[in-house]
Amino acid sequence: MAWWRPKVPEKPGGGTPLAAVRPRAYKGFSEAATTPPMFDAYPAAATGIAESGGSSPPGETAPGETAPPFASTGPHGHRSRMREKLLTRGPDALADYELLEMLLFYAMPKGDTKPLAKALINQFGSFAAVLTAPQTELFAVSGLAEFGISALKLVQAAAVRLAKAELTERPILNNWDRLMDYLTAVLARERIEQFRVLFLDGKNRLLSDDLLGRGTVNHTPVYPREVLKRALEVNATAIILVHNHPSGDPSPSEDDIVITAEIKAATSILHIMLHDHIIVGNGRLFSLRRNGMI
Repeated sequence: MAWWRPKVPEKPGGGTPLAAVRPRAYKGFSEAATTPPMFDAYPAAATGIAESGGSSPPGETAPGETAPPFASTGPHGHRSRMREKLLTRGPDALADYELLEMLLFYAMPKGDTKPLAKALINQFGSFAAVLTAPQTELFAVSGLAEFGISALKLVQAAAVRLAKAELTERPILNNWDRLMDYLTAVLARERIEQFRVLFLDGKNRLLSDDLLGRGTVNHTPVYPREVLKRALEVNATAIILVHNHPSGDPSPSEDDIVITAEIKAATSILHIMLHDHIIVGNGRLFSLRRNGMI
């Protein structure tokens, strides 16, 4: 069936018909069918016209229109401002929840991560406690999934490796503060007691940091023969014993004093020096040597 169309007037003075320059959209026909391709190359954003069909320039409100309370509901503007704050003012300008919020940016490309960051700190108590929280507990947090937990654990691992790298470059005994920083990062927030041994070379540089025992909340089995065996394997000439008290109180128990004496007696036979036994609490450390107990 043929459709009747009105006659297309010619452009005054001849030339291309006017309808060919800007075709008229007839009711019942899709706009895509009547819009020439050249208009597709100039999207609304490029001309400053909103997608909704408005004619107001960006950032301005047309007469009779009501401005929305927020210019954008997406997180992109906020995220860029946070990155600018970090780069121009430094990390000290960021609160703990903001650091955590930005860390979650990269694990969660969309959405507002601020509420989740604040909820995590509220639940675990601090930024550091969030990073060191057990994975099972992190998985139980609503809104936090595999990618977010991986990001948290990656930062924790990076912090520990950075602290450890500082120890391998210089003699440990001349870098007590860095040693304490490293042990705090590794053990201060562990909820299960661990027994570790730092094996040193002839210049008291770190050869290896080994976990030789993992127990309960208040006890770890320690075997002097395992300490000696590992010392011989890495050719260590000195050792530092380390374990943590999940209770947070680093005061030595009677068992701590006894096992220290046993290991010292065993290592002295092989001319391996026991420099110290350090007990790590939550924010505090106790040195048996500095307290005259070795």
